[in-house]
Amino acid sequence: MLGALSSCLLLYGASLVYGFTGSTSFEEIARVAAAADSNVGLVIGLVFMISGLAFKVSAAPFHMWTPDVYEGSPTPVTAFFSAAPKVAAMMLFTRVLYSSFPGVLEDWQPVIAIIAVASMMVGAFSAIAQTNIKRLMAYSSIGHMGFALIGLASGTSQGVSSVLIYMSIYVVMTIGAFAVILMMRRQGGMTEKISDLSGLSRTNMPMAMILTVLLFSLAGVPPTAGFFGKWFVFVAAVDADLIWLTVVGVFASAISAFYYLRIVWFMWFDDPAEAFERDSSPALTVTAWATAILMFPILTIFLGYLRMAAETAAASLF
Repeated sequence: MLGALSSCLLLYGASLVYGFTGSTSFEEIARVAAAADSNVGLVIGLVFMISGLAFKVSAAPFHMWTPDVYEGSPTPVTAFFSAAPKVAAMMLFTRVLYSSFPGVLEDWQPVIAIIAVASMMVGAFSAIAQTNIKRLMAYSSIGHMGFALIGLASGTSQGVSSVLIYMSIYVVMTIGAFAVILMMRRQGGMTEKISDLSGLSRTNMPMAMILTVLLFSLAGVPPTAGFFGKWFVFVAAVDADLIWLTVVGVFASAISAFYYLRIVWFMWFDDPAEAFERDSSPALTVTAWATAILMFPILTIFLGYLRMAAETAAASLF
């Protein structure tokens, strides 16, 4: 039902934009939007479209569906839609704003900035109280979408490239984290409580090492890839004179580090819980190790290529 509502918001906004511009072409919409001194109907349509797209990326205050769906869905399904649809929706978000409405940046920039702040705060504070690791990952994704929206709010080519870099790193981190979650099995069934990870370093050292690296990266601890992702969006925001948004982002990042590092504490310093079954799936093991390795400083070798590709893609919108 919430998905239908978000689609209605998106479609109604698109119909208003079409009605006030007479076109569905991004280029023509951009021309009309830039030429109009004041077009209230167009702005209202844009607000509806932003609301629908914010729902798709789980940005606050349109995030209410995410924790329950993450927890209630089969874990492989959760792993899929925590990554692929988020990236697709964020790219659509970027394309719509930068291709169709660059001339009204002053109208949508504050809205995106407010959504970014709300997402970071909701993700940071709500995740602290979670006991289910899939619900924690849900609030984590809400927070990460807030960080990505910081780059989107900058309104510059550098901001777009930072979003592309951030989402690329986010996908790798998320896939790795869910690969480990899929390996949390006891007696033929999956477990999802964070407390089940207690003492993991003494019952399954490789799994504990992989998850520790991924959690450090999700928290943005240097020199992991997650740190570089946040660095790029923060630099883009500062260069766009959105210093206040960067300050809020750093504050939210510090808060979110608590619940990631709490899991690390459970794994390395708490008394061991019952050991997990040794996973027999080579695909999961390879995926977990590969994503963890990519979080190390060796990624800087590929980070240059990723940055060049992101800057080339971003330049096509300007």
